[in-house]
Amino acid sequence: ISAIEFDKTGEHLATGDRGGRVVLFERTDGNDLRSRKELERTDFAVYKHPEFRYKTEFQSHEPEFDYLKSLEIEEKINKIRWCQTSNGALFLLSTNDKTIKLWKVLEKKVKKVSDVNVDPSTRIGNGNLVGVDPVFSSKATSSLAMNGGELQWMNDFTLPSDGAPSLRLPTVVCSSEIAHVARCRRVYTHAHDYHINSISNNSDGETYISADDLRINLWNLEVSDQSFNIVDI
Repeated sequence: ISAIEFDKTGEHLATGDRGGRVVLFERTDGNDLRSRKELERTDFAVYKHPEFRYKTEFQSHEPEFDYLKSLEIEEKINKIRWCQTSNGALFLLSTNDKTIKLWKVLEKKVKKVSDVNVDPSTRIGNGNLVGVDPVFSSKATSSLAMNGGELQWMNDFTLPSDGAPSLRLPTVVCSSEIAHVARCRRVYTHAHDYHINSISNNSDGETYISADDLRINLWNLEVSDQSFNIVDI
């Protein structure tokens, strides 16, 4: 583990490793509604430690090579910083030596393919659909799969040579399963000549600063191709 960071609520924990991976954890033991001052005034120690469970993970950075400087750029995560949440989605910044990325992590219901949309009573004796070739029916109902939220035919599926006399479309339904999807929203790069060793969010929730050994830059979260130099030694 090369970086670790709690969000401001203490409900989520993010860790980064030398392989460029970010792993998120969420708290499972509930909240203590008392404020920090109230806890400090208590005359007994709180022995219960918070418990966290695995939430999701994603590959934040990949190894790169700077051909102009003949420099290998490691995928190791140097810093992680949480941003303000929006519409139930989590936002965080992660950086390696040269590139900063803004990630959005949201919950998404898993969509599954249910049976074809016909009355089960219209099936014939062997369970196939009326008016549909038995080979086509069995393959059609078992060859649909989900891949990244899109319906796709499996490679072993082929249409009958004489076509499908009465094709029935499948029904897609949302299941109770929840999947966590991480999407890269912004990539901030080409602003530091030396290795980035720190990033920090500003209180306005719209800007942040990044620093290397000799320079500090100010960024807007919505603008990835421009930054303002604050300190240049």
